[in-house]
Amino acid sequence: MEWWEAVILGLVQGLTEFLPISSSAHIRVIGALLPHGADPGAAFTAVIQIGTEAAVLVYFWKDIVRIIGAWFRALVAKEASWRERTIGAADPDARMGWWVIIGSFPIVILGVLFKNSIETSLRNLYITAAVLAIFAALLWFADRIGSKRRDLHDLTVKDAVLLGLAQSMALIPGVSRSGGTITVGLLLGMTREAAARVSFLLAIPAVLGSGFFELATEWSTLSDPGMPGLVNTAIATVIAFGVGYAVIVWFLKLISHHSYTPFVIYRFAFSGVIVGLLAAGAISAT
Repeated sequence: MEWWEAVILGLVQGLTEFLPISSSAHIRVIGALLPHGADPGAAFTAVIQIGTEAAVLVYFWKDIVRIIGAWFRALVAKEASWRERTIGAADPDARMGWWVIIGSFPIVILGVLFKNSIETSLRNLYITAAVLAIFAALLWFADRIGSKRRDLHDLTVKDAVLLGLAQSMALIPGVSRSGGTITVGLLLGMTREAAARVSFLLAIPAVLGSGFFELATEWSTLSDPGMPGLVNTAIATVIAFGVGYAVIVWFLKLISHHSYTPFVIYRFAFSGVIVGLLAAGAISAT
């Protein structure tokens, strides 16, 4: 992989990570279309997501600090029952801390159990094209029927589990981490902006955990012949951070006034493009 190819992949990651259109699917397809002509791999994809997640940390820094502070205060509160110190805390920020923790378990458990499939068979582009279309329909349906009345303060432990299961579906390229959680959030009656915000917050431990785990375990593999290389991985990560931050600002403003329909249409179109490329022999499914 050349350095300019890493720049392109970093741009793609930053542009697509927070939109419900699957960044991993875009990295998978565009990586195969670049001159080096190979799937950048699950490890490369996970590591450069550290860049976009760093953008989340910067943008939501005040919220994150407030949530962590409230979580600790509730946990050590004297003369309070265990429930009042945990999922029944009076402070909604303290509860949000627990929702992020609880919602992170599904993707961690499933990620470990199905690590081999995630890095091999589930990266088949026919699967990617299929789930892009399927989850486009689900997102359209959820955006159409959702009541859009609930805010982040209204979440319950059941909601956290369901959102966590939705996020874990993003282990399959094409589902989209934000798309999965936003879809379920809308089905649970959340507003568009609240569903997007909870998807950002819920992704922090999952994405950073996955990224640093892959960086630690696949450090040497990234430099193997045919792999992206550590320098190129670093370039893509930095680019993803800068672009990702700008996309967060734009996306939250957009969905406060508009529906998710443009992203639904895009998902269907991208699915069709992938099928077309496969049929023409321009890229390989595996």
